[in-house]
Amino acid sequence: MDDYLGLIDPLLCARHPAGRVVAARPETGKATTLLIKPGRGWAGHKAGQYLPIGVRIDGALHWRTYSLTCPPEPTDGLLSITVQAVAGGRISPRLAQDTPPGTVLRLGPAQGDFSLPDPPPPRILMVTAGSGIAPVMGMLRTLAQRPPTGAHPDVLLIHSSRTIRECLFRDELQAMHRQLPWFRFVPHHTRPGGEPSRHVTPGRIADLCPDWRERETWACGPEAMLHAVEAHWADAQLTEQLHVERFRLAPFPPHESDTAGGRVRFLRTGVDTDAATTVPLLDIGEQAGVTMPYGCRRGLCFGCLTPLVHGRVRDLRTGEIHDEPGRLIQTCVSAAAGRLALDI
Repeated sequence: MDDYLGLIDPLLCARHPAGRVVAARPETGKATTLLIKPGRGWAGHKAGQYLPIGVRIDGALHWRTYSLTCPPEPTDGLLSITVQAVAGGRISPRLAQDTPPGTVLRLGPAQGDFSLPDPPPPRILMVTAGSGIAPVMGMLRTLAQRPPTGAHPDVLLIHSSRTIRECLFRDELQAMHRQLPWFRFVPHHTRPGGEPSRHVTPGRIADLCPDWRERETWACGPEAMLHAVEAHWADAQLTEQLHVERFRLAPFPPHESDTAGGRVRFLRTGVDTDAATTVPLLDIGEQAGVTMPYGCRRGLCFGCLTPLVHGRVRDLRTGEIHDEPGRLIQTCVSAAAGRLALDI
């Protein structure tokens, strides 16, 4: 029945969640915010999480991930992502420059642990650069929804962009800086007026935020910046106060109860085979002769998403076990944790 409803309207299908673009709002010359009405299969998100987006091009479904820039309960009921067109890219230019209202996109499950706790800590430092502002924007908009008379954390945002014009959400951040007594926005531009690059360094952060040691910090941006921030916080023995948005490639060791592996059945192809706990299901399927969807093979692009029919899988990055029937799993970074079946 669910598949038939999806034929009538993709937003009615709970098995394969979808969303319809209702508006595209330019942010900079290269970036566009898409406002998306989610269908009945959407399970919600936490502020700061990212969203797999499926785009159909020439009959093939291509997956990319984008941070959600809206609060978990947006007042207009719409999800928002901000897409920056990458030169030479296939998907981001299409989304940023050629996605008219009415376009239907597939939605994967919101993911990521880069989010604020509830209640938030009393003093917060946010350090972002480029498109790294996107998940933090979702957090700031969530905090801004709290009742004006309620308690708010003291928040300082240091955001770096190449130039003033390339600063995402500049007008909104400046308005928040003027209107919200608990929020301060400090922009930093690495190439103002075409001058030599001046990147944000830990020393510069300390100059702008003298009490950084007393604040819990969220950082998102280019690898060089994150590496410098992590090293500086580690030297100060404040690693537990630092939250960084980064994909982790190191496999998480299996739990003792899962070391025996399992067996996986690929329902549509009728293949049934053994599966070790440390081998991605993508590799298991390919070794068994199953034509598996894939993209980057590193857990980044969501090109391998496959529905779990029943059983248990383990995320090789985090060790987390998933056993919800119908959940879309990334076969390139998921392994068997017992017997399971995949809808492929």
